[in-house]
Amino acid sequence: MIEIGLKDIIDIFLVALLLYNVYRLMKESRSLNVFIGIIVFVLIWLFVSQVLEMKLLGSILDKLVSVGVIGLIVLFQEEIRRFLYSLGAHQRFKSVSRLLRIGGKAGDKSADKATIMPIVMACMDLSRGKVGALIVVERGMTLDDISDTGDIIDARVNQRLIENIFFKNSPLHDGAMIIRHKRIWAAGCILPVSHSQNIPKELGLRHRAALGMSQNSDAIAIVVSEETGGIGVAMQGTFQLRLSAEKLEHILSREMDR
Repeated sequence: MIEIGLKDIIDIFLVALLLYNVYRLMKESRSLNVFIGIIVFVLIWLFVSQVLEMKLLGSILDKLVSVGVIGLIVLFQEEIRRFLYSLGAHQRFKSVSRLLRIGGKAGDKSADKATIMPIVMACMDLSRGKVGALIVVERGMTLDDISDTGDIIDARVNQRLIENIFFKNSPLHDGAMIIRHKRIWAAGCILPVSHSQNIPKELGLRHRAALGMSQNSDAIAIVVSEETGGIGVAMQGTFQLRLSAEKLEHILSREMDR
């Protein structure tokens, strides 16, 4: 008779949780068929080596598995990076890191306001004129690889400057703006595009780029739709759409220094 204890239940639960998260990441990156193929291969390997006990075929499959692990790391490096990021970005882990840097926050409120309000006011003006914009606010994860794709500006956050950069005749209006350390660091940057199937059809390439940025980093991506003038924010792989000025200010005030 098989005895199942508490440790076995926890073990099964953790394996199921791990498989579910891997399945979700593969589905988002359109690698689901590859993931299913790997699961089928592992089941065949276990059946041949553990149940049928075929030594020759089992040893060949053992070698393939040992070499295949390295191949999987190379093949799925982006998905592994995203999984580790989502693990580190979990709210409980972030609260621990917040405790380590809890000092020195009180004096930053006025500086935060001076950074947030020009962004909010610029987004509202761009929204009224139906001018598309994509603004990425860097947080804990450095975005050097993204800012290197554009032009370095390193200027104070200014409403007129933001509006001029995204003006339709500006050479930088098609790319994304990166805000780092409360300064406009770069503009005209190229962002990774999300391949998620859950994005509504009416949302365009800017929204896909904003979502892709939020899936690959802890940044806040603000997008202004050129078609509707609607303002949205992407964080941690989720969208908040049709935001008012008050709601956008609230989100930035709450999230920028996390």
